[in-house]
Formats: sequence, structure tokens, C-alpha cells
Amino acid sequence: MVKERNIAVCVILTIITCGIYGLVWIASINDEARNVSGTTKGFSGGLVILLSIVTCGLFMIYWGYIMGGIMKTAGDNSGVQIEDRSVIYLILAIFELSIVNYCLIQNDLNMIANSKSGVVQ
Repeated sequence: MVKERNIAVCVILTIITCGIYGLVWIASINDEARNVSGTTKGFSGGLVILLSIVTCGLFMIYWGYIMGGIMKTAGDNSGVQIEDRSVIYLILAIFELSIVNYCLIQNDLNMIANSKSGVVQ
């Protein structure tokens, strides 16, 4: 099930907790996206966090690229038009703007959650 989250609150909590909430947020959006897409491609949320820590954040560049395709599939499975942003996520991650990726992914997940609950944006 996809949980709708307020993106501004997630960003503020990530800043206030010095990134700790951001790790929880990443794991959540990763697992929700994989569940909705029905794909086995990618990694579990816990493994994403572990690999990110072990590689000093370099893994997040690869993760961003993979998530673009997963989100496209999730949108297709939910009847929500989501474009494949793999290259955009990759570029943002390279320039250390991964939090923008999390916001974009969460926005797409919110659209999927709204489509399942019957709310039209």
C-alpha cells in the first residue's frame, strides 16, 4: 500500500534530524515503489540504506537511476502517467541533489495513492 506523505514535512524532518528521517523516507519510498511496480528489480529499502552508508553515498547515484524505471512501471501498473526520469535522477544525484529525487518520487507515489483512493488531481 502506498502512503501519501507531505513532501515539505518530510524535507523539514530530514533537516531537523540531520538526515536520520531521510534514511527512513528513502527506505519507505523504495519499498512502496517496488510493491506498486510489482518488480523484483532493485533492492529492499534496508539494503539501499546499508549500501548507501557503506559506499559513502555513491550507491544513491545508481539507486536514483534505477528508481526512474521502477516509478515508470509503478505508474503504468496504477494507471497514472509517470515519465521515466532515470536520467534526471542520475544527474541530480551526481550533483548531490538527491533530496530533489526523493521529493519527485514521493510526488509520484502521492499521485498513485490518490488514484487508488479515487481522488483526482
